[in-house]
Amino acid sequence: MKKLKIVGLIVLVILLGVVGVHMYKKNNSRDDKGYKTLKPEVGTIVEEALAIGTITPENEIQVKSKIPGIVVDRYVEVGDHVNIGDVMVKILPDPTPREVTEARRDLQMKEVDLKNAKIQYDRNLKLLKKNLVSEEAFENIKLKYDQAKLRRDLARDRLSLIEKGHAGKVESVVKSPITGTVLEKFVNEGDPVVPLTSYQQGTPLFTLADMTKLIFRGTIDEIDVGKVNVGVNAELEIGALPGKSILGQVIRISPKARKENNATVFDIEIKIVDTRGVHLRAGYSANAKIILNKVEDVLTIPERLLIFSNDSVFVEIEDTTRGAVIKRLVEIGLSDGIKAEIRSGLKKDELIVERPPKKIQ
Repeated sequence: MKKLKIVGLIVLVILLGVVGVHMYKKNNSRDDKGYKTLKPEVGTIVEEALAIGTITPENEIQVKSKIPGIVVDRYVEVGDHVNIGDVMVKILPDPTPREVTEARRDLQMKEVDLKNAKIQYDRNLKLLKKNLVSEEAFENIKLKYDQAKLRRDLARDRLSLIEKGHAGKVESVVKSPITGTVLEKFVNEGDPVVPLTSYQQGTPLFTLADMTKLIFRGTIDEIDVGKVNVGVNAELEIGALPGKSILGQVIRISPKARKENNATVFDIEIKIVDTRGVHLRAGYSANAKIILNKVEDVLTIPERLLIFSNDSVFVEIEDTTRGAVIKRLVEIGLSDGIKAEIRSGLKKDELIVERPPKKIQ
């Protein structure tokens, strides 16, 4: 009985050895083929064009003052939300003694002119009632009187604005022209302010923008611009927010190219249509992947396995029945540079040959 067990163990060891040798030879025979095989996959291929740029507000407004003076109060800070008409700064006029003197003297002269015009008006009104002056002549006198009154009022307002900081509807405060967010401030309390006039740009006070209306402004290479049309969608990847993307839509492509770092590029604008819950800030750098074409649930293989010959495309197939490698004509579709769509000529259960890269001599 004991001898039978020993014999059985010996037979088992021999069988395991035979199987091991067989597997070893089989594996060695696979390695001796000099290539690997893989099967096609069913997947999605997307053809994209890349644009590089930044996220910016659609419109930015620079706020300036219409009166000169010194900033005495500032009511907003960078990042604050403001509505139309909200007071942003108060400016105290800071006239020179000469300006005050000239304004007072100008008012006195305008009051004298008005007094003389009033005398002429009253005299001609009496003459008109007696039909001693024509209506046309009286209208000219009345016009001069009205103009003198306006000039007097203007001189009075100017003096009041210089001395008190307000005159009628003109105030020494600067209000927000839009509803939006304060992006930049350029003045602090105590800073002098030069007004915006027809002959000078004036001191910028703030930059405002509506942060609910953001767009991507960037450039696209001349190689891709011919494939992109207005209205196509784009996936925007924010550099500061890895793993998150937002949806945009191309709204404008420049008709003229320009040079940038020795490359020919075109300016492009993409409207943000869905932030997908991502909080955006002005100035974020971003890459826009513009979707040119897309196919789903198609047979795909690595593009590196395609063999191009004249106008035809082939792949190498392992024929398991004959144990040989054959070249098969295929029809390809969309490609993203990594994977290629196979429209015909290949089945999903066939084995594609992948040969090792050639060594550089």
